[in-house]
Amino acid sequence: MRQRTDPPRPGLRAALTRRKPVDVLLAEGGHGEGGTLRRTLGLSQLTMLSIGATLGSGIFVVLGEAVPVAGPAVVLSFVLAGITALFSALSYAELAGMIPLSGSSYTYAYATLGELVAWVCGWCLVLEYGVSVASVAVGWGQYINELLDLTLGVTIPAALSSPPGDGGLVNLPAIVIVLLAMVLLLAGARESARANAIMVVIKVATLLLFCVIAFSAVQAGNFSPFLPLGLAGMSAGAAKLFFSYIGFDAASTAGEEAKNPQRDLPRAILLSLGIVTLLYCLVGLAAVGALNWTRFEGSEAALAHVVTTVLDNKLWAALLAAGALVAISSVVLTVLYGQTRILFAMSRDGLVPKALSKVDAKTGSPRVNTYVVSGFVAVLAAFVPLGNLADATSIGTLFAFGLVNVAVLVLRRRRPDLPRTFRVPLAPVTPLLGVLCCGYMMLSLDVATWLTFAGWMVSGLVLYFAYGIRRSKLART
Repeated sequence: MRQRTDPPRPGLRAALTRRKPVDVLLAEGGHGEGGTLRRTLGLSQLTMLSIGATLGSGIFVVLGEAVPVAGPAVVLSFVLAGITALFSALSYAELAGMIPLSGSSYTYAYATLGELVAWVCGWCLVLEYGVSVASVAVGWGQYINELLDLTLGVTIPAALSSPPGDGGLVNLPAIVIVLLAMVLLLAGARESARANAIMVVIKVATLLLFCVIAFSAVQAGNFSPFLPLGLAGMSAGAAKLFFSYIGFDAASTAGEEAKNPQRDLPRAILLSLGIVTLLYCLVGLAAVGALNWTRFEGSEAALAHVVTTVLDNKLWAALLAAGALVAISSVVLTVLYGQTRILFAMSRDGLVPKALSKVDAKTGSPRVNTYVVSGFVAVLAAFVPLGNLADATSIGTLFAFGLVNVAVLVLRRRRPDLPRTFRVPLAPVTPLLGVLCCGYMMLSLDVATWLTFAGWMVSGLVLYFAYGIRRSKLART
């Protein structure tokens, strides 16, 4: 009698390097557990999605942390961070047009670099999206206090508006904005996109209003010395401000809900980055021109602080604070959306629990996923200080962006036959420059940030080897 023998299991190296074919990825597009995502987003909505995810916390909140580090050269810090983002944006544009799926750089890595690298990239995206939206929510709480103080002369007590470590017990306003965004996301992608478009128009108008006000109070002496802390200060400022460029890749997470993803995703990514960079440079120039860079120290609501200090006009400052609340609300909504879609893709591949890819038949949204992500973000926003969150987010994002640049080079070599609606110019030089810029920016971050990143990576690897490597869909086929 013959004994039944199971096929040999692949070795560890084969398991870690298994790749998911692009054709299989594309065939799965839109499909989840019990339903499918709906293709409702056009070019304007995708562009607004990326602008909504990008334009907000960096310029309204983190600017106050970058100016004391870089001085007036913060304008160049914005440019340096923008150039770093541009190299990666070009790579994102090529891959998003070729593999228009919800997983963003996680999916690109799975198709090119193997499952372990894809998991690491996805874990970095959890850091990028989940943790960044928490830090943005912290900034929302700071601006609501600013608005209450300017209009009513009252503020929410520090115990209820700041996390431990910043003089409080819990940040209740941050929890509120996360839960409001969750309600919108549960209604569906189209409804969320409409709300985001309205908020993007308001926040662009708010920043332009600030530029008009601040440029009227510019003093030439505020630009001297231009590099008070040298090139190292400018680089450190760029590393902090890179946080403000996180989000331009949000359109790539909507690949399975875009009407014409191959055409519209590359355009939305590059268009949104160009608009955001121009606005950042204008606002940075106006801010340090109107207020001496030494007076930004400790300023959490930086733009409202500039207007209040320079003009002593509470009406303008109140309008600016209100606009900042809308702007940051938009970031919370869109980045939370991106996080849910990345986990959706990871769940569909079996690397995280199947419930996270279950789609509600009525709204076309991943309901359980949205609840889980919103709860995780709300807890982070309630109890972790902004500075720690922002720096940790930057290093995770830079790592993921570096992998995207590598993925372009790998796919150019392995699958030159795949149709590309956009091609990175001057490849392989441009993607290589993207890798080098990301590495340089990572090295500009402090030791504490690197230790946080190392701890995050170790916890991610433990999860992968305890769960993902065995539950992976590729492991079962």
